[in-house]
Amino acid sequence: MNDRPGPQIACPACRKKGDWFAGKYGPFCSHRCRLIDLGKWLGGEHAISEPLRAEHVEEMMEDKADAPGTID
Repeated sequence: MNDRPGPQIACPACRKKGDWFAGKYGPFCSHRCRLIDLGKWLGGEHAISEPLRAEHVEEMMEDKADAPGTID
């Protein structure tokens, strides 16, 4: 069994740090923060600007390969 704590990440809604993926609301710290984020999507505050295309993925892979400290 793995007893190591997971990575500390910031809740997307309140920015509080913790191992939120281990909990039931991950990546959010609570049900409240999860609902706040949902409300932002439904209200149009969050939006996907354009569909992901193959060129975007290729650019991301190239950027990752050029970043220092990457392992090939």
